[in-house]
Amino acid sequence: MKKFIAIAFLFTLYACYETERSCKAYKTGTYYTETRINGTVYTSEFTRTKSLQIETYKDHIDSSEVRWINDCEVVFRTIHPKNRAERKDIHLKILTTTDTSYTYEYSYVGDVKKEKGVAYTTKP
Repeated sequence: MKKFIAIAFLFTLYACYETERSCKAYKTGTYYTETRINGTVYTSEFTRTKSLQIETYKDHIDSSEVRWINDCEVVFRTIHPKNRAERKDIHLKILTTTDTSYTYEYSYVGDVKKEKGVAYTTKP
């Protein structure tokens, strides 16, 4: 009986724990991001306003329209897509936040395969 009470207590503590997400702070700003895909780390820098995100990756500049679904989820649409893949919208969900970064997952809209990454604020 004591084991049952101890286990129930632990589950109660675990159920009360919620990951911090202060997503509003990351709706605009300048960031750099690191994403690992198939063991390779990709980095890029981007600036996000209320309606636009401009990203630089290996000297390639990409601009996307920004549409927030809620405080922690956003959809990006490439403004001038150059191929079929760039025509697909990207859904990004912020999973956790800290004072200087956020962890996110993203995928093409409707795709079940999701990738994860971390975005860091850049110093002004």
